Amino acid sequence: MDLKKHYDSLYKESVLKIAKENCQIDPLIDAGNDNRFGITLLLRPSEEVKNHIQYFLRQLKLIEPSQYYYENSDIHITVMSIISCYNGFDLDKLNIEDYNQIICKSLIDFTPLKITCRGVTASSSCLMIKGFMENESINLLRDRLRAHFRATTLEQSIDKRYAIQTAHSTVVRFRKKLSNKNEFLALVEKFKDYDFGTFKVERLELVYNDWYQRKKSVRKLTDFTL
Repeated sequence: MDLKKHYDSLYKESVLKIAKENCQIDPLIDAGNDNRFGITLLLRPSEEVKNHIQYFLRQLKLIEPSQYYYENSDIHITVMSIISCYNGFDLDKLNIEDYNQIICKSLIDFTPLKITCRGVTASSSCLMIKGFMENESINLLRDRLRAHFRATTLEQSIDKRYAIQTAHSTVVRFRKKLSNKNEFLALVEKFKDYDFGTFKVERLELVYNDWYQRKKSVRKLTDFTL
């Protein structure tokens, strides 16, 4: 996949929708009865990169304080959604060691890499930081995970929503109609190619998580040092 072309296409299409007030508002962000949980293999940007992201988010908050902004503790890049969040998911019914073994098997000969976080893209429901991988090791890992999990009877829902190929990080979700749409989009445009920094991927985490990866709901299951 040509990531730059993909991100740019998504940006143009989504900004047009936002400008026409066709945002998708998430009604469950503040719901006290949201019981969607699952397990995810993810990685986290460095603190330096996350702080650059917060510099952007602070400026957005001044324009649109009512939207949902990710805290540093929640910012992540999904490697693979092993079990997508759903109501009624029961972690106690899983043997996590079985999942760890599949992940370890898939990580054999993993090639280290750096990810550059440069610029902003969007969907009709959120804003995302664009991540660019210096090699294909994460996508190769994803392919291995797909093959290895599908060869088992373990619960999984890989690619049920979409087949992930990018390294983006969602940092803003729309929870209310935009009050200052033009000013908001102007600032997003200003950061469209902003350099948030580069970091080395040194570990992955398998986590039990809610839909938004909020720290209060996330339970780290396993660390995988690369």
